Amino acid sequence: MNQIPREELEQLGNFELLARQVVEGFITGLHKSPFHGFSVEFAEHRLYNKGESTRHIDWKLFARTEKLFVKRFEEETNLRCNLVIDTSSSMYYPENSWNKIKFSGLAAAALMNMMRRQRDAFGISFVSDCIEWQSEVRSSSSHYHMLLQQIESRLQIAPEQKITRLSEALDILAEKIHRRSLVILFSDLMDTHEETDRLFSSLQHLKFNKHEVVVFHVQDREKEEDFQFQNRPYLFTDPETGQQMKVMPSEVRASYLEAQNAFRNEVKNKSAQYKIDWVEVDAGVDFNQILLQFLIKRSKMH
Repeated sequence: MNQIPREELEQLGNFELLARQVVEGFITGLHKSPFHGFSVEFAEHRLYNKGESTRHIDWKLFARTEKLFVKRFEEETNLRCNLVIDTSSSMYYPENSWNKIKFSGLAAAALMNMMRRQRDAFGISFVSDCIEWQSEVRSSSSHYHMLLQQIESRLQIAPEQKITRLSEALDILAEKIHRRSLVILFSDLMDTHEETDRLFSSLQHLKFNKHEVVVFHVQDREKEEDFQFQNRPYLFTDPETGQQMKVMPSEVRASYLEAQNAFRNEVKNKSAQYKIDWVEVDAGVDFNQILLQFLIKRSKMH
């Protein structure tokens, strides 16, 4: 599938235009892939159901496709989606480049663009050690543009030592989201290595309240997952606590990778146990797996 060059992503530029490019590149690739059956091209229409009124049939579209489609209206929302973005300090790693928060923000913007095409409703919550901000769930153009501005405002300056308490924020969200929704979380899960059970208790809380859940585990794969550093002394700093440690990468790499693998296996097992979609994503690559996962999940919910 098509992807945008990383240099273009790093410039960000017009955020709305970039989100649209991500989606349009994905759709172009989708039509050439085994997944071309997903309906994204007739975003302003739905299939005509035999027996219903013919008043809103799009006859011009029928002339081109020889298929009956009915024009969709704003109130015909198919899906309600709550996008949850972790805005703690660790999400701003790596500094001065394309980082996890920029990836998550643009991925969320691309999902909103796709949902607009499908007449789905969407909202955003920004969380760290609390719920920093939460929007309503709507499908209007004005709502979409307001959320784009909210995302952009959080991409540039890294907050100092802002910690993550995902479980607490998710428990509150579970009670605030009243109607059955799709909840999509973007986080590096930095607080979860010590509190896996607590996080999954909160995710289960969402499931108990009839919400579907997708967790995108966002990491800089080269550095955070594979621990690819030059063999020289480094002073590593925890961006959320300020704690520092001077180490030689070659001396700790084996134990670090062992701990990472153990954590991933634990999370995968618990995700399967609680029927939660957990997806590893690399903040340094394209967005296709995010959008494809959304379409797969959306198709299962209808």
